[in-house]
Amino acid sequence: METNQIIERTAREAYGRLLSYLAVNWRDLQAVEDAIGDAFLAALETWPQVGVPDKPEAWLLTTARRRLIDRARRTRVSDGALPTLLAMSEDTPFMISSNASFPDERLKMMFLCTHPAIDPVMRTPLMLQTVLGIDAARIASAFIVKPSTMSQRLTRAKAKIRADRHTFEMPDAEEISERLEPVLEAIYAAYGSGWDEATIADSPRRGLAEESIYLGKLLLPFASREPEVYGLLALMLHCEARREARQDDEGNYIPLTEQGCAQWNQSLILEAERYLHNASQAGRVGRFQLMAAIQSVHAQRLRTGRIEWEAIAQLYEGLIHIHPTLGALVGRAAAVAEAYGTERGIALLEAIPSEEAVNYQPYWALSGHLYKVMHRDEEAIHAYSLAIGLSTDVSVRQFLKRKASEMDFA
Repeated sequence: METNQIIERTAREAYGRLLSYLAVNWRDLQAVEDAIGDAFLAALETWPQVGVPDKPEAWLLTTARRRLIDRARRTRVSDGALPTLLAMSEDTPFMISSNASFPDERLKMMFLCTHPAIDPVMRTPLMLQTVLGIDAARIASAFIVKPSTMSQRLTRAKAKIRADRHTFEMPDAEEISERLEPVLEAIYAAYGSGWDEATIADSPRRGLAEESIYLGKLLLPFASREPEVYGLLALMLHCEARREARQDDEGNYIPLTEQGCAQWNQSLILEAERYLHNASQAGRVGRFQLMAAIQSVHAQRLRTGRIEWEAIAQLYEGLIHIHPTLGALVGRAAAVAEAYGTERGIALLEAIPSEEAVNYQPYWALSGHLYKVMHRDEEAIHAYSLAIGLSTDVSVRQFLKRKASEMDFA
C-alpha cells in the first residue's frame, strides 16, 4: 500500500479518536482540529521520505500534541490544559513502544455535543462531523437540507462551543437518560452511512458500520438501564447479519425479501435477539426497539420460511405513533401493501406529502414497485427514474433499471 493511501486510511479510522482524546483535555476545539490537520500534513511530507511509523496513530498524536503545547506556550491562553498535555506527552513513549493505545474518548465528545447550551437540532449533526468524521454534504443529505446550510450551521455550533468554553465531561447517571437520544441518533445515522456504502471498496465511510456497533457497545456500561441502547444494538446487529447476502457473486443487489437465509450470520442474529430481549425487560418501548423488532420478524424467516407481514405492519403502526419519520411512513406503506393489498399500500404512500419525499430514494423505489404491480406503467416509469437518479449504490441502480425494463407495454 502506498504511503498516501496509508495516511488516508489512518485519517478515516483515527481522526475521531485523535480529536476526542486531545479535545477532552483542551477546550479550544478549533485549535485541536488545526493541530491534527498540521499532523497529517507533516505525515504527508515526512512519511514518504523516512517510511511509515510502526504506530501511525501514536505518531500523529505526538505531532498534534506538540503543536498544541507550542501554541499554549506561545499564547498562554490555555494554561489549564498545558499541564495535562505535558503529562500526556510522558505517556506517548509508552504507547509507541508497547501495544497500548490511547483511550477512546469519543463518547465524552458526543455527550459534550448534547450540552444544554447547544441547539438541540444541531447536536446529532455536530457529533456526526466532529466525532465520526462524516462530511457536511452527507449529513445534509440525511437531514434533507442544503450542504451549504448544514456547513454554516455546523460552523456556528462549533464556534459556540469555543466561545462558551464547555467542559468535555460525561454527564452523571441522572443526566444520561436526558441526553442520550441524540447520541443514539448519531450512532444510528453513522451506521446507516456505513451500511449504504459497505460494498464500495474506496468509500471513506465503509468502516462506519463496524465503528457504530463498537460505539454502541462502548456506551452500554454508561447506560445499562436504558432499553433504547439495547434496541439500537439489536437493530444494527440484525442488519449487519445480512451484510453478505445483499449482493450475489457478480455484485448484483438482492433485496431483503429475496435474500437466501443461509447466507445470514446466525451468531449475529442470536446476539441481536439477546439485546432485544434485554430491552424488553425494562417495559419502556422506544423507537429503536420497534425498528429492531421489525428486523427480528424478518429474521424469523430463517426458521419459518415466511415473512409475517401483518406483524411488521403492526410494528410500523407503533413506530409511527411514537416517531413518525419519513422512513417509517414508507416502511408502513410497504408492509401494508404486502399484508393487505397493493391498493391500501399505495394509498398510504400517496398520503405522504410529495414535498417531503422529493429526494427520498426509498419512497420512489417503492412507488415504482407498487405502480408496476397495479399496471400504472407511466407512473411506475417516472418513479423508477427518480429512484435510479437518487441511488448512490451502483448495484441498486442496476437493480431498479432491471425492474423498470421488465414492464410490458404491449
